[in-house]
Amino acid sequence: MSSKLPTVAIIGQANVGKSSLFNRMVKTQQAIVAREAGTTRDNVLGRVSYDDHQFWLVDTAGLKDPNDEFEASIQEQIQEAAEAADVILVVIDSTMYVSDEDRIVAKKALKSKKPVILITNKTDLKGSLDSDEFKRLGISTIMRTSAEHSQGIRDLMEEIVDIIPKRSQVEDDDTLRIALIGRPNVGKSHLFNTLAGKQQALVANIAGTTRDVNRVSIRYNQRPIELLDTAGIRKQGKQEVGIEKFSVLRTLQAIEEADICFLLMDVNELNVALDQRLAGIIAEAGKGLVLVVSKWDAVEGKDAYTRDALAPRISRTFDFTPWAPLIFTSSVTGQNVTKLFDLALDIEARRDQPTKTRVLNDLLQKAIQKHPPAGLKNTHPKLRYMVQTDTTPPWFVIYGSNLKFVHWSYKRYLERLIRETYNYAGMPIKLSFRDEKQIKSNKERAAKGLAPVTKAYKQAKEAEKFSSQNP
Repeated sequence: MSSKLPTVAIIGQANVGKSSLFNRMVKTQQAIVAREAGTTRDNVLGRVSYDDHQFWLVDTAGLKDPNDEFEASIQEQIQEAAEAADVILVVIDSTMYVSDEDRIVAKKALKSKKPVILITNKTDLKGSLDSDEFKRLGISTIMRTSAEHSQGIRDLMEEIVDIIPKRSQVEDDDTLRIALIGRPNVGKSHLFNTLAGKQQALVANIAGTTRDVNRVSIRYNQRPIELLDTAGIRKQGKQEVGIEKFSVLRTLQAIEEADICFLLMDVNELNVALDQRLAGIIAEAGKGLVLVVSKWDAVEGKDAYTRDALAPRISRTFDFTPWAPLIFTSSVTGQNVTKLFDLALDIEARRDQPTKTRVLNDLLQKAIQKHPPAGLKNTHPKLRYMVQTDTTPPWFVIYGSNLKFVHWSYKRYLERLIRETYNYAGMPIKLSFRDEKQIKSNKERAAKGLAPVTKAYKQAKEAEKFSSQNP
């Protein structure tokens, strides 16, 4: 099943509050916020969840003097953001009258033909102008916000989710999507060409040749497969200004769209921190993962001993994804290339394997008897039962009480037991905990029409439906 998150880009002049708005929407402090104009110099990416929707939020650098070469490249970034985005948020300072720069930003946004929302920020300040003052920019939807005081944020989120599709509204087809992920020049395009069996991507020794997501459809063992080749992600300090920065966003979108990701690592540059970060992003996104050591033909005097010596080193580097298989490949000699397809099909089959609620609950009760979960002095978590609610990725929900006290190490313990019972090699699995008292309260309130049904209640209903189908 294909799943691609929509993208929402924030653009506007410097010091209008874009980074503060970004942080409010993402609920983190990812962007650097300062009084000095032009603090943000990179596109900053965040994943936003609201109601039944998820999307990528992009905070772009402020618009400044285009005569300066560096600032011109930032304008190019904004252009790229507008092209890649599904929705564009134009942010202006509500205490300032419309400027020529504001008109330029609005014109760029409207020219993209994408849905545009004008945000008049800093409405909490004295001298904030009425919305009518900004209608001359030609943007019909105008929202008033104060990012600093979290005013108008909920209304803005409602406006955005009215435009973008729910994440569940994706094309359901039989195609297995595989993304090649990795740093620049680790051999992704060469492997892409070898897997595709034709010269599909431009291959060069210059790092970052691939700018966009290349894709090709093939069949393997009668199975339709779509390959996605992405531009490499550089370490942040080494990213060039302009178009290459946006390859980061497109790589993240490819991860979201894929079912399984091949994370390529150059055999001559192993144990790189950025490779670990990419593996973490893939696992967090709930996608299948294969660790692929490329350019194996370049190793002199290689033998089984060399591979056996390298494998434990790589496994230690990726100890947070012990479930990811490791394979050594060469696009030049073709070594293990077709095995990648076999691995992908095996991972998909394991992802979709049926489970039994009865088996899961036997597992849970035995786990509790052997190692009861620790808590506070008079407050211990009580785990009552477990059901599987999804397969992409495999998602298990545990119901009980005082579940906020469940330690992360106990969650790992339960995950290990699930993996010992069901083979999920190559796939991350997710665990969620739902408090029964809270769910009961939600049901009662929903029945009386006192409040909207919460996410926990929805997941409870999904769990009931899934468990009834898989007794």
